[in-house]
Amino acid sequence: MALYSEVMQQMTDATIAQRPSREEISLLPPFVGLTLDCVHLLKTPAQFEAARGAIQRAGFVGFDTESKPTFAKGELASGPHVVQFALREQAFIVRVDGEAACAFIKSVVECEAVVKVGFGLKSDRTVLLSKLGARNRAMVDLADALRRKGIRQTLGAKAAVAMVLGQRLQKSRSVTTSNWARQTLLPKQLLYAANDAYAALAVFYALDLHLAPVLAVETFEPAEAVTSVESVPPPD
Repeated sequence: MALYSEVMQQMTDATIAQRPSREEISLLPPFVGLTLDCVHLLKTPAQFEAARGAIQRAGFVGFDTESKPTFAKGELASGPHVVQFALREQAFIVRVDGEAACAFIKSVVECEAVVKVGFGLKSDRTVLLSKLGARNRAMVDLADALRRKGIRQTLGAKAAVAMVLGQRLQKSRSVTTSNWARQTLLPKQLLYAANDAYAALAVFYALDLHLAPVLAVETFEPAEAVTSVESVPPPD
């Protein structure tokens, strides 16, 4: 497996295109993300263990969190309420609720053998440390990597997907600001969360395509199907 420092150097050495304008982004084809049948909502200890194994075998995972927004003045944020991990062919969604779920999240976040890839990870690190005591290790913030390539603006997922993949990542504001603390997540929330993390992983792989054979020696084998993980039902 490649060292974390080597991955960071590969990110720095990658060649990327110039940032497209908002108008240019609107003309791009839609981002090809995961479908609901590839999204798994984890609930039981057996499901957490199966997902942990798949993530460890992959070695690299897209990562993000979601929190219920605060609107009232003086209202304290209580997130994150959802943590998502994405592999190349599937994603795992975890509600931050219960001992088993929190232990699973912490084990993945603190695992140095698994590189977590995402955008704007500083806020995620802060809330996970505050809520779970999880100290984030082996993380690649793609916004930082792109800045090292001379992109002065801080890029989010939408701009990076357009610039690196030539695709348009659609992010619904109504879903972004929805209640992520609800007991039963809606199918549109599950799909949104999964593809937030998956988009980061897709950008990561696109930047490193020419080095994939080197990195794949031990960790880039396709994740096995997690048959014990509950699949998300399709929307009504």
